[in-house]
Formats: sequence, C-alpha cells, structure tokens
Amino acid sequence: MSNAVSGSVLGRLSRWAAVVPVALAVLSGCGSGEPSAASPAAADGARQVTVFAAASLTGTFTELGKAFEAAHPGTSVRFNFGSSATLAQQITQGAPADVFAAASPATMKTVTDAALTSGAPTTFVRNKLQIAVPAANPAKVDELKDLTDPKVKVALCAEQVPCGAAATKALAAAGLKVTPVTLEQDVKATLTKVELGEVDAALVYRTDVIASGGKVQGIDFPEADKAVNDYPIAALAKAPSGDLAGQFVALVLSPQGKDVLAKAGFEAP
Repeated sequence: MSNAVSGSVLGRLSRWAAVVPVALAVLSGCGSGEPSAASPAAADGARQVTVFAAASLTGTFTELGKAFEAAHPGTSVRFNFGSSATLAQQITQGAPADVFAAASPATMKTVTDAALTSGAPTTFVRNKLQIAVPAANPAKVDELKDLTDPKVKVALCAEQVPCGAAATKALAAAGLKVTPVTLEQDVKATLTKVELGEVDAALVYRTDVIASGGKVQGIDFPEADKAVNDYPIAALAKAPSGDLAGQFVALVLSPQGKDVLAKAGFEAP
C-alpha cells in the first residue's frame, strides 16, 4: 500500500475512533423518562433499579430514591413518572422496569392481568381530591358546585387516568356536571394549568396541592370522601434487577417510607 493511501486510511480510522466514544456517551445519557433496554449494570459496574410511578408520587419517590441510593452504594434509582394508565401500557408493551407504583387498583390491574407482577400488589397509601385554585382565587370558588358555572374555567384529568376517574366519581356523587376547558393526561399537568393561571380551578390530589408550596390553595369538599384512590405497588415479574426491586418496595412499605408519604399528605390505607 502506498504511503498516500495508508495515510488516508489511518486518517479515516482516527476520525472514526474519535467519533465513537462521543456517540456512545450521547446515547448513554439520553432521557430520564423512558428507560432503555440496556443492562441494569452501568459501564462502571454500578447497578440500576427502574421505577415506574404515578405522577403524584414524584416528590415522595424522588426523596425515597435518594435514601435508597444512600443505603445501597453503587446503585442508582431511575424514575419514569407519569399517568398510571400510560405507564401500565408501557409495561405491558415490554418497557423494562423493576417496580410499578400506580395511583389506582384499576391501572395496576392492567399489569396484573398480564401476569407481569411478582406476587400480589400491596396498597401502600390512599389519596383524596381537593379543588385547587390560584392563590388569589380570582373566580371566588368555594365549593364543588361553583365549578359548574360556565364563567369558571376548569381543568380536569382525562377520565382514563386515576385522577380523572376520581373526579368523575366525585362529581357523580354530588350530582353535578362540569364542562372542563381542558383534559390533561396526568395530575401534574392539570395542576400546572392552575399554577400558570390558565384556569380558575382544577380537581387534583390533596398531596399535589401541598407539593405546590403555596402556588395554589386547596379547598376540601365532602364528595371527595366517595372518590378516594388506593395506591398499589409491586415488583415486576420481568424486573431486570429483581433483588433491587424487592428492596425498593420494602423501603416504600417501611416506617421510613410511610413517614415520607405521610408528611406529603398521603393517607394510610
């Protein structure tokens, strides 16, 4: 091979060698919402447990995830927060996950019916709805009936997700019909509409009102007692990190886990 050709080939190889590590680094760092199908062990030998959890658990589970990592050096906890209905669908379609914590038994049933849980799910907390309004409450909402006023802009969760199903049940118990200006796919998105002042009120979980840190105020209403959501949790049968899955579930069910959840406003089952 001539020196000119040899130099050209070596040049291409050098450039390729420089590109590959960068490409791999970009791929490995992509997104925190959707878990990859890669091995739960990272390149440096660290282990990972992937938890799919209802959006309303974002604050508490993030805190518990940090506690889990502290108790298990070399282990990372990766979360996928969102609508329980969407998460259940992802799991049944083969998304790699170790633990599923849902905001209703109905959404967990999607996973158990597919025989994808390792043992029976355990109900670990309950949650109740409140009317969330902006801090200044410009529409002067005081009770559930006020949401039927066409001048009051209302956001609700879509009916197929747990917060939406609970809202539908509560409104039915009150004999009221509300026409929302928007239907959101999870409770966090619904609450954001209130925080941004895009709506006058929304039906969300009490825990999300508390988590807003004063950005919204919550109004109790009696029919909420007829639409309480139970939250089940389970390790998954095809968990890439089965032992860690069981340990994370144990943390949630432990006195430490119960304390974190109670402080956030969740009720004991």
